[in-house]
Amino acid sequence: MPINTEVKKLAESKPFYAVAGAGDFAVEKLRELPEQIQRLQSRRGEARDVARDLPTVARKYASTVQVKAEAVARDLPEKAKEYADTLSSRAAALYDQFANRGRKVVSKMSGEAALELEEVSTAAEPAIASRTTEPKKGPRGTGTTKA
Repeated sequence: MPINTEVKKLAESKPFYAVAGAGDFAVEKLRELPEQIQRLQSRRGEARDVARDLPTVARKYASTVQVKAEAVARDLPEKAKEYADTLSSRAAALYDQFANRGRKVVSKMSGEAALELEEVSTAAEPAIASRTTEPKKGPRGTGTTKA
């Protein structure tokens, strides 16, 4: 099978679009990162206050931990099944969202590439036209000079 066919087949597949969509999502989140870091740095004082009160809060919760742990242990198998079912449906939905996002990104980029190609060809047209307007020389051996 020719490489062109393989590339076209890959580029039209849902996993290709899902990867493109996930990459676009990652870029979006990375662009938000400096703002988030700045926001977290502004909350440093608040974190110090919480850390200072942490031992007191921990002692308060320590007395009830065993009772809560036993309740959680009883419900764990049922909760684990619920979480697994929820996770699989969310993963499928996220995969579809990334694929749709990827289709949009790829079509947008393909459209931009097509526009750029069109602009380049439009810009090249006058140069091509000016070359064709030069006077043509006659064929060799049939000169018009008189002897």
